[in-house]
Amino acid sequence: MVNYPNKKDVSKLEKSFHNFANRGMNFEHAVNTSNDYYDEVKRAIITKRPTPIHVVKVDYADNARIKDAYFEKQSTADYNGVYRSRYIDFECKETKSKTSLSFGNISSHQIKHLEKVIFHGGIAFFLIHFATLGEVYLLDAKIVCEFYNKQERKSIPYNFIQEKGVLVEQSFMPRLKYLDAVDKVFFNEAQKVDL
Repeated sequence: MVNYPNKKDVSKLEKSFHNFANRGMNFEHAVNTSNDYYDEVKRAIITKRPTPIHVVKVDYADNARIKDAYFEKQSTADYNGVYRSRYIDFECKETKSKTSLSFGNISSHQIKHLEKVIFHGGIAFFLIHFATLGEVYLLDAKIVCEFYNKQERKSIPYNFIQEKGVLVEQSFMPRLKYLDAVDKVFFNEAQKVDL
């Protein structure tokens, strides 16, 4: 016997899927599962860049546990890949602040890297998760780079991100519909339907 959910149960499910913060899922995991979904439906291929580390000492007696290592070089952005025949590169930032994203969360080498991507015609942006608010915004990297280079402030205000960015819809699959926001910002499309 199969028990199908009634309308009341479905409504509760929809509300719980609306905000991944309420599901106990962290931001990076939400992006990764979204990327897996986009790959499965052949909409895009986007992967997380590994942080390059150099292992110095390994304790093989302790299940080959790394005992000493260091970062070989500074990392660039978190994710890269190909979407709609264009190179895509983006950085994910999370903040518990309700009012801004601090530049303390963004390093100068990340800005320089994303400026190079923009120069060469790639798609570059930031996904910004306001953890306390349960909101994710896509903000064009050009805007962030200009704001960062002015150094007039130590952060980007929430209301500026809300005005210039695109609110990323959250759902069950994909967890974050950030490619719909990419379509709006970089392809001037009002709406892109998921496959």
